[in-house]
Amino acid sequence: MVLVDGGGHAEKGGAAEESAVDYRGNPADGSRTGGWLAAGLILGTELSERICVMGISMNLVTYLVGDLHLPSSKSANVVTNFLGTLNLLGLLGGFVADAKLGRYLTVAISASIAAIGVTLLTLATSIPSMKPPRCDDSRTMKSHCIEASGGQLALLFIALNTIALGGGGIKSNVSGFGSDQFDLSNPKERKAMIYFFNRFYFCISLGSLFAVTVMVYVQDNVGRGWGYGMSAGTMAVAVAVLVAGMRRYRFKKPQGSPLSVVWRVLFLAWKRRNLEYPSHPSLLHEFHNAKVQHTPRLRCLDKAAVVEEEQIARCGGEGWRNNPWVVSRVSEVEEVKMVLKLLPIWSTCILFWTVYSQMNTFTIEQATFMNRNIGAFQIPAASFSVFLFLTILLVTSLNERVTVPVARRFTRSPQGITSLQRVGVGLLLSVLGMVAAGAVEKHRRESAVNNNVKIRAFWLIPQFFIVGAGEAFAYVGQLEFFIREAPEGMKSMSTGLFLSTLSMGFFVSSVLVVVVGKATKGGWLKSNLNVARLDYFYWMLAVLGVVNFSVFVVFATKHRYKAQLQGEELIIKTCDQDNDEKGSP
Repeated sequence: MVLVDGGGHAEKGGAAEESAVDYRGNPADGSRTGGWLAAGLILGTELSERICVMGISMNLVTYLVGDLHLPSSKSANVVTNFLGTLNLLGLLGGFVADAKLGRYLTVAISASIAAIGVTLLTLATSIPSMKPPRCDDSRTMKSHCIEASGGQLALLFIALNTIALGGGGIKSNVSGFGSDQFDLSNPKERKAMIYFFNRFYFCISLGSLFAVTVMVYVQDNVGRGWGYGMSAGTMAVAVAVLVAGMRRYRFKKPQGSPLSVVWRVLFLAWKRRNLEYPSHPSLLHEFHNAKVQHTPRLRCLDKAAVVEEEQIARCGGEGWRNNPWVVSRVSEVEEVKMVLKLLPIWSTCILFWTVYSQMNTFTIEQATFMNRNIGAFQIPAASFSVFLFLTILLVTSLNERVTVPVARRFTRSPQGITSLQRVGVGLLLSVLGMVAAGAVEKHRRESAVNNNVKIRAFWLIPQFFIVGAGEAFAYVGQLEFFIREAPEGMKSMSTGLFLSTLSMGFFVSSVLVVVVGKATKGGWLKSNLNVARLDYFYWMLAVLGVVNFSVFVVFATKHRYKAQLQGEELIIKTCDQDNDEKGSP
């Protein structure tokens, strides 16, 4: 039985996108495969991944500080490094899917690896010898607390890295595999596709909401082992559901390693940098047969597709045409152009996730220094993240039902609001979120130091609300941008590129914590936030956010969407044809 790698093309009457096949490798039947049912089964895997990852990351810092007695800054870096590694490994997952296994097999294998990782984490937090002796309060009696040893941390780190490996493979492929279930040549499915990314994020936000309420409560009040054991069971069920729906999916055949194409084009363009441009782009290799139309931007890369007579003579016969190291096709050059044009936007998306990472670390630590009681019940510190995900769900729903329909009336575009406009709104809200976070922390610290009063933890709601609203815009906008603007054969890799912005954001947060700690000699970031100046750290992020947003606006206004460039090329070709018919030079 052929799963993904079978070839074949759909017939015109089959109602499925060309090159889409079923699980047997036959042309996909649009009436029996794809659509929202198939996409929903696929999204169940991402839902489970989000329950596991968010249930771990949002509450891990309290475990590291409270049970393993690690310093607050070191604990924050463990969390951000875990999330950074997970998202960075999305590039590896995307590469494997595009080059060899296909999205389905990559997701299935990655989900199985993640289930193993959560099982190891369950053991790491359940075995008594994996934790140091207990102490009364690791913040006020630090001298009486023994920090966890390297041996005690070893199994924990092995588990986290295993989860990161599996989670990266899921995240980089599940959205692309889900979008494969919609045929853009079918008007009905094209309309459904417009809502796919919004509903995709709404769905995984539900998983996050469940994680920071039910899973966090079980971890804090029943036991870490029980909480992580439930996560492992959830991933196992997700794998079973994914496999059970195999007959419903549409598959795309892997088109080879996209990184090899990028490397070859860049190498040939550099090697031929001293060549003259041809008199007309139509003289480039495979210009008239190109699957991706030629565009005039980044002309320096066109030299990779210049046909050199000396090399043709050296190769002999027609063999040079099929040797990618002799000359690149126009389609390959254009695909590399598409990837390179994503990088300026990519660079300005990183800081948003640096800001967002504070919601997983220092904001949770803030909650532990605040009044979290409702009557006799004390809310777990990590559960205050519920306001973050409630905001994401609310804003995502409003975007689909209000923002997009209203924007359509003004723009007359099916999208309503473009992907880069979404990202811009998210970046701006992240700046406001850090301003609010700094103000709240200043008020909390002054109340604790001057009046010995713990203010209510509900003061954290504004920063959760603003950053959550920003994420609802930024995540959907970035995901849509990187998938739509990337070449068709690099969809999983482009998702991995998007995830690398999250990764870099978390790693930048870790670097900033280290740099700020050394620059201030530990004055801003201490385990005891009452003697630290966390508010200064938040405001520093706000200033960096303003600078980053300004750079983003410059890049965004210069970016030309793929559809725009193709339309311009079509106009150019039409003009050239008219000139040829009229005998113009």
